[in-house]
Amino acid sequence: MPYFYLFTAIAAELVATSLMKSTEGFTRLWPTVTVIVGYVASFVLLAQAVKQIEVGVAYAIWSGVGTAAIVGIGAAFLGEPLTTGKVAGIAFIIAGVVMLNLTGGEVH
Repeated sequence: MPYFYLFTAIAAELVATSLMKSTEGFTRLWPTVTVIVGYVASFVLLAQAVKQIEVGVAYAIWSGVGTAAIVGIGAAFLGEPLTTGKVAGIAFIIAGVVMLNLTGGEVH
């Protein structure tokens, strides 16, 4: 169950971050409300996940998967370039998350 909370937290964060640009500096009501609700839901779910997953491991997964996915979303839907540097950076993030999981990350 803790990994369900963690990956649902990631999904909520991805929705919120993906809509950040559409808030136009928090001047548009519904995108702003969606972003705020998404971030609140993400942190509530992350807090539930860290009850049973080590905080460092859960946060590494949350931020690493979120970062990698946002780069992909930006390239696919927001017209952002996907450069070799971005791909290399994502590879390093994934390697770091894997390393943290191999050296810890047991569910308590």
